[in-house]
Amino acid sequence: MAVFESGEKFEKVLGGFFNLIADTPLVADKLLKSNLIVRFNYTDPDCVLLIDCSGDKVEVRPGDTETKAIVEMKMKVDIAHKFWYGKVNLTMALTRRQMVAKGPVPKILKLLPAIKPVYAMYPKYLDENGYSQYNIH
Repeated sequence: MAVFESGEKFEKVLGGFFNLIADTPLVADKLLKSNLIVRFNYTDPDCVLLIDCSGDKVEVRPGDTETKAIVEMKMKVDIAHKFWYGKVNLTMALTRRQMVAKGPVPKILKLLPAIKPVYAMYPKYLDENGYSQYNIH
């Protein structure tokens, strides 16, 4: 059984976390330099989150299927959840097809050092926002 009971719940949890990242200058500044627009297509349960780093600030747009993305990422919600804990190696997940990327994959890989600080932020975010039931212990 999936960790999250619905796509709406995961969208709310992860969308909030992405907004926290967008408001963290150490990470957001590096994301903005990438100029990427990334659409995350999650399954089991289904939801979509678009992260737009092409403007003056990182924008998080849940459910945005209209904006043209530079990179499309597809994965199960449980893989994404584990990724934000630092428990999923992106390169290995791509190789194993646990994550499927369309677009310039090298640009995504270059962002890994930029997002490394957020792995420690994710469990804290879950606890501080009433989502501690989703924490991996």
